[in-house]
Amino acid sequence: MKASRRAVSRTAVKILVSLGVLTVLITVLPWDELWGALRRLSVGVWFGVFGGFVVGHLLGVIKWRRMLYAGRAALTLTDAIRCYAAGLFANLCLPSIVGGDVLRAVLAGKTTGRPEAVVIGSVGDRLCDMASLALLAAVGAFFARASLPGWGANVVGVLLVVGVATLVLFLPLIARRPIDRWPAPFRRPVGRTLVALRRLARAPGVTATVIGISLTIQTGFVLLNGWIGGTVGIDLPIAAWFFAWPLAKVVGLLPISLGGLGVRDAALGVAIGSFGYPVASGVAVSLIWQSVLIAAGLLAGLTWFLLGRRTAEPAGSPFDILARSEVPNHG
Repeated sequence: MKASRRAVSRTAVKILVSLGVLTVLITVLPWDELWGALRRLSVGVWFGVFGGFVVGHLLGVIKWRRMLYAGRAALTLTDAIRCYAAGLFANLCLPSIVGGDVLRAVLAGKTTGRPEAVVIGSVGDRLCDMASLALLAAVGAFFARASLPGWGANVVGVLLVVGVATLVLFLPLIARRPIDRWPAPFRRPVGRTLVALRRLARAPGVTATVIGISLTIQTGFVLLNGWIGGTVGIDLPIAAWFFAWPLAKVVGLLPISLGGLGVRDAALGVAIGSFGYPVASGVAVSLIWQSVLIAAGLLAGLTWFLLGRRTAEPAGSPFDILARSEVPNHG
């Protein structure tokens, strides 16, 4: 009960942060520009983007299930869809996307009877997603430099060099740091991350397959956002979208808001603004994308409910299920 109350309290803070950022955006941005951009979107385009988003997450089910199977935690396709849908729905009411990952892992662990294998596989799946986002952002930044003002191109160049240097120099040092030298709250997630990295290294075929599917999904999402942007009047080269959208998504993963709401919108608006377009137009694209996320989350919740009635799944809210589990929410 105490764990559930703490989770609710943390989520309340995230909601306040999201509402605060959204309030600032609505107050500061020119309302006529924001509303004008939103009104340019047709119903047909919205449903087309929604359909593409659903297809992307169906591929996500295949990718996640493949990673779990490599760790000897086998799920039927129906159970994989049920657990994945629960995680996608939980993104609406848990502190971040990572919170949805934890709920998904809890349900899959109970189904397979191999909770630790599921957690390690899920961590590996998320690491592949993050690597795909970083790769797309880096490639997009490299090819989009010509579209940025002089100072912007220089900043992007410096960031790319610093990012590569950080990976080359510091990642091996972090990986070799003994677990007992990490602060106590971080030991379990760090340990699981290192185990997941070792498993990925030992199965290059699986890793290549999962990263390939992840790149396909994230590329599709970038193109969908570019489609929205073109509809609302943002005529950017596609390379710019491959830089701006993954960057905004990574910012949205930070556990400071409700599923990135508000924070991701502001980040995409600033990123689009750096190319000379109104920040309000970038925010409008993000808000439209957010509406797709919410609609898909509700559809996922309905899927979870309908498929869950056919199983012995524990009843209760996402917070209750997490509180009863042995897998802590580090989101």
